[in-house]
Amino acid sequence: MKKYIPSILLFCLFETVAVSLWLAKDNLFYLLNFTYIGGCIAGGLALFVRGKRYARRFVQFAVGSYMLVYLGIICRENMQIEGLWYYLFLGVFEAAVIHYAVAKIFGPLFFGRGWCGYACWTAMVLDLLPYKRPEGLRRRLGYIRYIVFALSFAVVTGLFLMKAADLEEMMFRLFIGGNLLYYAVGIILAVVFRDNRAFCKYICPVTVFLKPMSYYSMLRVHCDESKCIQCGKCLKACPMDVEVNRESRKRRNATECILCYECVKECPVKALR
Repeated sequence: MKKYIPSILLFCLFETVAVSLWLAKDNLFYLLNFTYIGGCIAGGLALFVRGKRYARRFVQFAVGSYMLVYLGIICRENMQIEGLWYYLFLGVFEAAVIHYAVAKIFGPLFFGRGWCGYACWTAMVLDLLPYKRPEGLRRRLGYIRYIVFALSFAVVTGLFLMKAADLEEMMFRLFIGGNLLYYAVGIILAVVFRDNRAFCKYICPVTVFLKPMSYYSMLRVHCDESKCIQCGKCLKACPMDVEVNRESRKRRNATECILCYECVKECPVKALR
């Protein structure tokens, strides 16, 4: 049972959030929502521990499709960053605000960039492309994410300042249009740079929240440097160009780790865990 402790703790974390929000908001949806997401993620981690190579894909589609199709399209909630700004302007602690608080602002203190590796509906599609191991050096284009972050805030601010009619419908259209744009840009970048995760590295505005908190993450890939033989296999396998053969939190691209554990699978001497 010892190897399943991380799965159990992760489920308990989500269940604590689920019960707390259910009682605080008097809404059964929050109990069902976070229990489902926590159960999928914990189940995927347990499958990984058992050596199932499809474990992460299972979680990606179970959670990603739920967020995109059910919450986004059927329930018409803008779960993108524009939805966060929208609800913050309204002064309402609902939907995207709760999602961001749990998954992308405070949650990363516990599970780092796990959202990016296991639940993001954009990466869910991009990871199907054939460029799973980045080719060539990482580009110095990370500044673009801050521009997209600022633009998303500016668009929602503009809508409120102009007192746009039927804001809820406008936010739903932004959600649909924004996702289509993200998929298009993500696929184009993946093909041009031969890197499935190019969008995550250079464009995604959500990383502005994720990166600072992820530095202090409790759950992360550890390296026993005394065992490491510097073969470089882990570095080639990492989709996010993380310097995983160092234990320090200050290792190159440390806050980019999505906990996919591809590096752990490749290590011939079991120096990574």
